[in-house]
Amino acid sequence: MKKLVLSALAIAAISSAWAIQGTIYPKVGAPVQGDIKWKVASKEYTVAYKKGNTVVNGNFKENEVDSLEIPEPANLGKAIEMVGNKQGRQAIPLLKQIVADYKMLNWDKPAARWLVSAYLDSGDANEANKVAQSILNDNKDAAFTGEFAPAYWQVLLKLGKIPQLENCLKKAATSGDRASSAAALNMRGDIILAQGGGSNESYTKALTDGYLRVALMYGDDPCKNARREAYMKAADCFRKLNQASRANDMEAKAKQL
Repeated sequence: MKKLVLSALAIAAISSAWAIQGTIYPKVGAPVQGDIKWKVASKEYTVAYKKGNTVVNGNFKENEVDSLEIPEPANLGKAIEMVGNKQGRQAIPLLKQIVADYKMLNWDKPAARWLVSAYLDSGDANEANKVAQSILNDNKDAAFTGEFAPAYWQVLLKLGKIPQLENCLKKAATSGDRASSAAALNMRGDIILAQGGGSNESYTKALTDGYLRVALMYGDDPCKNARREAYMKAADCFRKLNQASRANDMEAKAKQL
């Protein structure tokens, strides 16, 4: 995740007037890099940039702009890494600041997705749900497709909203998005484990109805992340079933991806 190209229509919704480093791509003429600001009253962009040794301002009406390129916020990568390392509580302040600073610049959405996971990691499913709802208010399809969906499903599972979760999984399976379908099968395994009370039967069923299906049926590249997750979760199940060699095999396959 190095940059985000935003359409002029998306940027037109900006109501704040701060400037941020980026590149503006006009429909006519060369790209201009500098401090970009959206002016609500006049519906135009201003770009402060250097021309020689002088700082000048360029003005572009909304309908004159094709797109903007905005760099990734500082600390977003660090915060995502912290969440991945089970340091969600420490990542929360960083992610909240990014969401606030980049509100209406669309980098708030990737940060909010990881903020959901950070709250879950810290044991606060209710706060995770509040953040999730802010994403779903803008895009209801995010509940069953795309990168955000699996995080939202974990929220529903933690809150015990199984019928709502099942509805999301059905939509994911029929969405035509292979990655979402694979993620839904992983979630199916998670549900089985959550409801199984730690029985051997639940570990076996989670494997056959969820994780191993992903490992065997979703070998295409868009499903790589879901497949890696399936291998790791399958390894946990095999270890609980005292099948150490199969658990090690699953972990080795996950590391190869």
